[in-house]
Amino acid sequence: MVFNSLQFLVFFGIVTSAYFLLAHKYRWALLLLASCYFYMAFVPIYLGILGLTIVIDYFAGIYLERFQGGAKKIFLGCSLLANLGVLAIFKYYFFFTDNVNALSSYFSIPIHFPVLNILLPIGLSFHTFQAMSYTIEVYRGNQKAERNFGIYSLYVMFYPQLVAGPIERPQNLIHQFYENHVWDADRVKLGLLQMMQGFFKKVVIADRLAMVVDPAYANLSNQSSLNLIIASIFYSFQIYCDFSGYSDIAIGASKVMGFKLMNNFNAPYTATSIPDFWRRWHISLSTWFKDYVYFSLGGNRVSVPRWYINIMIVFVLSGFWHGASWNFVIWGALHGLFQLMGLTLNRIFPHLAADQQRSVGGVWLYRLLTFLLVTFAWVFFRIPKFGDIQIYFRQITQGTFSDSISLAFNTHELLFSMVLIIGLYLFDLKRDKIKVDSVQLFWPIVAGLTFLIYFFGVFNMKQFIYFQF
Repeated sequence: MVFNSLQFLVFFGIVTSAYFLLAHKYRWALLLLASCYFYMAFVPIYLGILGLTIVIDYFAGIYLERFQGGAKKIFLGCSLLANLGVLAIFKYYFFFTDNVNALSSYFSIPIHFPVLNILLPIGLSFHTFQAMSYTIEVYRGNQKAERNFGIYSLYVMFYPQLVAGPIERPQNLIHQFYENHVWDADRVKLGLLQMMQGFFKKVVIADRLAMVVDPAYANLSNQSSLNLIIASIFYSFQIYCDFSGYSDIAIGASKVMGFKLMNNFNAPYTATSIPDFWRRWHISLSTWFKDYVYFSLGGNRVSVPRWYINIMIVFVLSGFWHGASWNFVIWGALHGLFQLMGLTLNRIFPHLAADQQRSVGGVWLYRLLTFLLVTFAWVFFRIPKFGDIQIYFRQITQGTFSDSISLAFNTHELLFSMVLIIGLYLFDLKRDKIKVDSVQLFWPIVAGLTFLIYFFGVFNMKQFIYFQF
């Protein structure tokens, strides 16, 4: 049941209506049943896998609060091992076995792992990390163990953010399930406006850009340099609108019912450096790695070489979190290298950081450089096979700009896509001054977005990119 479908809109309307009609003490049960139905709509057996880890983490949380010392560490270890074990089996088994089988074959070693016929559960990486944050926070003493099994299950399974985040923390979400959310017309309007923005980003911008991007990447060997450059730039905005569109729908749907989820994006392509980009992109994931991995490794409170190693570990793991493929590892490693390059240059030339914000021209120069680096890294994210990556760079370096872009792209589609990108970028730059979340302007904004979505949307129910993770 994808967000950009009529089925979801009907589901959301029914659940939200029932939520406010029911007495407060029954609402958590309604949301839990709705979340189970929502998840089962993809593949029913997924619910059993999710339920297993929920049971383990629920009891782990109780025992983590009850015991101290070595026993406490054992229960945390069991919880983390169970969650990471599910990830390893369902997401990374093929990656490791394929690589081991390839190496054993190359060196003539008689080792061969069997191929398992298993499916990757939707959103596995997201709800696994959310579950792990619970047991870690209970272990650290920042969160009390949840005794109500249903409430804890709902924390992991809350349907708006179940399959693609934001990855919440227990301190922010669990207590909200106990609150009595009353109908607030202004809050409901703000939530619906955010949902509308998310639908607009997805079906008007992301899916329309996909009409340019997908054919180019599907036939790399026949593309000119200019075609591939355009497709790469468009993909940067496609994945941004696709993922942030999902987040807007999830946050908006939650807001309608009275729940507040963390913001996941903050105009990432206005960033003036790679660290600034990661403070704006997939915020719930970047802060998860910062709090639970980076700080655990020592952060920057260590020697400079160790600090740099910590940064690389975090970014490589971040890439690996996205997918069991070397292209994602390379994507993460590139972002780590870009970050280290920036830190090194700032240490050698301290005036660079000051110059970055000193003038309008300096700000725009750093924005452009950051965007180009991010777009370069997205190439590896988008192309899973090394052979295709080689073709991409061969065409970029050996191709010609003289080829007409109309050979690959529909001119009108190309121009309209450029207008959408420019409009989106200007909106991100001026979002603080544009009253798109104004209750007073609710009906004009809804009417305008509805018009744009109806006439310019792409309604092929294209899956969200981050659902695969």
